[in-house]
Amino acid sequence: MNTEIEIQKNNDFANVVLMIKQAQIKAYSSVNRELIDLYYNLGKYISIKVENSLWGKGVVKELANYIQSNSPELTGFSDKNLWRMKQFYETYKDDEKLSPLVRELSWTNNLIIFSRTKSSEERAFYLEKTLQEKYTKRELERQIDSNLYESSKENALIVSPVVQNLVPNAKEIFRDNYTLEFLGLPAAHDEKDLRKALVSHMKQFVLELGKDFIFIDEEYRVQVGNSDFFIDLLFYHRELQCLVAFELKTGKFEPEHLGQLNFYLEALDRDVKKEKENPSIGILLCRDKDDDVVEYALSRSLSPAMVAEYKLHLPDKNLLQSKIKGLLDTIETGDEQ
Repeated sequence: MNTEIEIQKNNDFANVVLMIKQAQIKAYSSVNRELIDLYYNLGKYISIKVENSLWGKGVVKELANYIQSNSPELTGFSDKNLWRMKQFYETYKDDEKLSPLVRELSWTNNLIIFSRTKSSEERAFYLEKTLQEKYTKRELERQIDSNLYESSKENALIVSPVVQNLVPNAKEIFRDNYTLEFLGLPAAHDEKDLRKALVSHMKQFVLELGKDFIFIDEEYRVQVGNSDFFIDLLFYHRELQCLVAFELKTGKFEPEHLGQLNFYLEALDRDVKKEKENPSIGILLCRDKDDDVVEYALSRSLSPAMVAEYKLHLPDKNLLQSKIKGLLDTIETGDEQ
C-alpha cells in the first residue's frame, strides 16, 4: 500500500514540475516575441529616418551613446546592433510568410539566418528547420556551414513505394546525404571504423539525423532460428513511432545490399517491434551511390527502405550553388522547348 502511495506522490510531483516547465517555456516565448517585435519596430524607425535622409551613420551612433549614457541598464543597443535591427526590418518587411516565423526564434538565431542567407527561400528553409528541430546557435551554424539548404535542393531522396505510403513526408524527415566531418575519419576506413566513430560522436550524429531520433544500440542482435545477426545501428523515431535500422557500407551502393537490410527489418517487425508501433524503416548509409541504380533497386521493393550517402567533408558552397544553377538552367531550357 505504501508503495502505491509513494508512486502516486512521485507522479503528482512530476506533474508539478511539468507545469512549472511549461509555464517557463510559455513565459520565455512571450518575452522573446515582445523583444523581437521591439527590434523590428526599432529597425523600422531607423530605416524610415535614414530613407528620408534625416539620419546618417553618425546619428545612429549618437543614439547608441545616448542610450548608454541615459539608460546604462539597457544593454544590446550599440550602433552596430541598431544597424542590424534596421537590416532585420528591411529583410522581412515585405515578407508576410516569414514575418510571423521570426518572432518564434531568438534574436541570435535570427541574426545568423538573415545575415548568412541570400534569398527568401533559403531564409524560409532555415527558419522552419530551426523551429522544427529547435536548433541552438551552434547547431544552426553547423547546418548552414554544411550547406543543408543547397544539398536539399540538389539531391532528392529516393524512397521505396512502401516508405512513400507509410511516411508521406519522408523527404522532410530523412536526407539524401549526411555530412559527417565531425568524425575525423581518414579517407581509407572500414565499416567498423565508421560505426565506432558514429557511436563515439552520437550526439553530433543525432543532430545531423534530426532530434526525433533516439539511439538504441550498436550491433543490435536479432536471432533468427539458431543464428545471430547484428544490425549496425538501431534507432527509434519518436514522431514516426517506429524502429529505424542503419546498415553501413563504406563502398558504393549495390542492389544486393537491400536484401540484407530487408532481412533485418523483417526480424525487427516480427520479434522486436511492439504492437502499437509502426513497421520498421531501414536506411543504407553508403559512401557513394548512383541515383539511377538506387531508383531501379527501390522501385519494386516491398520493404520500407532508403539509401543515403555520407560525406566526410563539408561540401563546397560555391560548387553546390553552381550545380544548382546549372540544374535550374537545364529545367528552364527544357520548359522553353
